[in-house]
Amino acid sequence: MKGVVYAMWLRQLKRYWRSKERMIGTLAQPVLFLVALGFGFGPIFQKAGGGDYMQFLAPGIIAMSILFTSMFTGIEVIWDRQFGFLKETLVAPVPRTHIMIGRTLGGATVGVLQGTAIGIICLFFGFKITNMHYIPLALVFMFLTAVMFTALGTAIASRLQDMHAFPIIMNFLIMPLFFLSGALFPLEGLPKAVEFVARIDPFSYCVDGIRGTLNGSVHIGLATDFAVVAAATVIVLAVGSYLFSTIEI
Repeated sequence: MKGVVYAMWLRQLKRYWRSKERMIGTLAQPVLFLVALGFGFGPIFQKAGGGDYMQFLAPGIIAMSILFTSMFTGIEVIWDRQFGFLKETLVAPVPRTHIMIGRTLGGATVGVLQGTAIGIICLFFGFKITNMHYIPLALVFMFLTAVMFTALGTAIASRLQDMHAFPIIMNFLIMPLFFLSGALFPLEGLPKAVEFVARIDPFSYCVDGIRGTLNGSVHIGLATDFAVVAAATVIVLAVGSYLFSTIEI
C-alpha cells in the first residue's frame, strides 16, 4: 500500500511543479481578492466597528486558496481517462482505494503548499499571526480542508466523462461553499436562512478553524470546528474512495 500511495502522491506533486502557469494562476486569484477586498472594503469594515479587515480577511483567503486548488485537482482524473493513463493505473494489481488515497494526499499537499504561500504573501499586506503556538493546529486545519475537497473533486470527476463539464459543476459547488462560509464577511447578524446555510456548510468550519488558530478570532469554536471538519473529511474520503473504486474505464 505504501508504495502505491507514495507513487501517486509524488506524481501529483510533480504535475504541480512542472506547470509554472498553473502555479502562477492559482496564486494570482487569491492575491487579487486580498488586495481588492482588503484595501477596498477595509475602511468601511473599520468604520462599522469590525476592526482591521485584513486580519479578518486573510485567513478566509488562505482557506479559499486551498478550496479552489484542492477541488480542481479532480479534473486530472478526467484528463488521465482521456489519454489512457487512468486505465493503465486501474488495471494494476493494487486496490483502487490505495490509488485514490495517494491521489488525494498528493492533491492535499499541493493545496496546503498553496495555502501556505498565500499566508506568507498575506504577511506582506499587513496580516499578523497573533499566536505562533497555534501554527501547527492551523496546518492541521489546512490539511484536513485540502483532503476533504480534493476527495470531493476526485469523487465528482470519477462520475464525469466530459472534461468541460467539470469546471461548470465545480464552480456551481465552490461559489456557494465559499461565499456563505464567512470567509469574506462575519457570520454574526445574518438572516436566519443564510445563517442556517452557513451552519451546514462544512467550509464554514474550515474557515473558522483557520482564522481562530491564526488570529484568535473564533465564531463557532475550535473544538467544534475540528470535530466537524474531521468528520466531514472522513465521510467525503470514504464516499470518494467508493466512487473511485467503481469507476468505469
